Amino acid sequence: MSYFHKHTDNISLDDSTLVRRCQRGDSDAMSCLIVKYQDRVYNIILKICQNHDDAAELTQDTFVKVLENISSFRGKSSFYTWLFRVAVNHTLNYCKRRFKLSPVSLDAENDQFEEGKGKLAAVLADPNGVDPAVVAQQKELSLIIVNLIGQLQQEHRVVLVLRDIEQMSYAEIAEVLRIETGTVKSRLSRARTKLRELLETVLT
Repeated sequence: MSYFHKHTDNISLDDSTLVRRCQRGDSDAMSCLIVKYQDRVYNIILKICQNHDDAAELTQDTFVKVLENISSFRGKSSFYTWLFRVAVNHTLNYCKRRFKLSPVSLDAENDQFEEGKGKLAAVLADPNGVDPAVVAQQKELSLIIVNLIGQLQQEHRVVLVLRDIEQMSYAEIAEVLRIETGTVKSRLSRARTKLRELLETVLT
């Protein structure tokens, strides 16, 4: 997924260097940061809002906001954490204002759904297995998992996406959402439990 198409030779530079260049008005440096993070930002937003068109628009909006506010970034957190805080907050605010999330129908992908059911059943049967949200990265399972993640409460959905799919640390999630680490862990536990319950319903 590409929203900004500007050639740059500085993609290998570290974030702090690119941010400093952005703050001096270097548009190529901002292009580097966009190229580096746009797909990850888009994928997180998509799993929160469950709509491709909205995710594309919100991703562009996120980078516009970052560009507008880059001069105020002081490096108290990593650029990565700051960027994802902007993306998540913007997406959550949009969801609250504009629409009520609804799950995508599974009927259109029956073959993929049936193939995924067996593998998900095996995941659920193993108490020491990988958490279901993690396997959403596998193509044949993502339709089911992503659909069910969309049915979770918003606060649970966000921590699940950030931890099990984006693989952020608890500390990073706490910083992005501006909540305590213990709150992250409790929300994640409830989210995983609810997701398993939804999966069991689908697979029975």
